[in-house]
Amino acid sequence: MSFRLAAYAVCLADGQVLLAHHVPRTGPKNWTLPGGRVEHGEDPFDAVIRELAEETGYEGVVERLLGVDSRMIPANVARAGVEHQNVGIFYRVAVTGGRLRPEPDGATAEAVWTPISEVTGLRRSGLVDVGLALAESLPATGHVAAVPVGGLIQH
Repeated sequence: MSFRLAAYAVCLADGQVLLAHHVPRTGPKNWTLPGGRVEHGEDPFDAVIRELAEETGYEGVVERLLGVDSRMIPANVARAGVEHQNVGIFYRVAVTGGRLRPEPDGATAEAVWTPISEVTGLRRSGLVDVGLALAESLPATGHVAAVPVGGLIQH
């Protein structure tokens, strides 16, 4: 089994969400939230701002913790072929500066502001749906029901 702790930025403005077009080593491209692995010894609060800058070129500040999502990915669909647990910490982040650009030499080909109403038509990571659900409902426990994966929604 493998494990990953990650921090994700939910950036919302004028009815739009900031999405990153992730290009994995194998498999199709997916739209996802800016974010990624929390490095050893790094605070997730700092990691989300670092990831936002790396993947989009934007500077930002954390406005609030939205919640935590823990998902198990079965071995038969996990990229590495072994059962994988991803624990994602979702933050509402306000963009404060910088300039939108693709990630230099990274896995993010582009980042764009997308109308929230158009997200359901995109091939996307389930993390997008979790982040938007947390931002919309602001559950007191910081937990939302699992997002079913399939069709346009991917792991």
